[in-house]
Amino acid sequence: MPDDLPSVPAAQVPDDAVLVDVREDDEWAAGHAPGAVHIPLGDLPARVGELPEGDVHVVCRSGGRSARATAWLQQNGVDAVDVAGGMGAWYEAGRPMTSEQGQEPRVL
Repeated sequence: MPDDLPSVPAAQVPDDAVLVDVREDDEWAAGHAPGAVHIPLGDLPARVGELPEGDVHVVCRSGGRSARATAWLQQNGVDAVDVAGGMGAWYEAGRPMTSEQGQEPRVL
């Protein structure tokens, strides 16, 4: 990963930020940020056109996949910022979460 990869702690992600979650389907279903866009990391190259204009904040479970996605997006002309610590840090910071089946949201 580039040393200068832009990142922000989960607690400091702006409330109105576009959040792209690159985790797998089961992880997403268990718990994610409300309003996040779900594009699994493996699907990102084929679905990059679905990203909204402007800055995107990229999140995964703990930060590895989102760092790779952020680096790839940056190399392909997208203004992307990695969410340091991923959804684990998001949960620990008390940020809002929801789940797909209405159960208590959790991070897988």
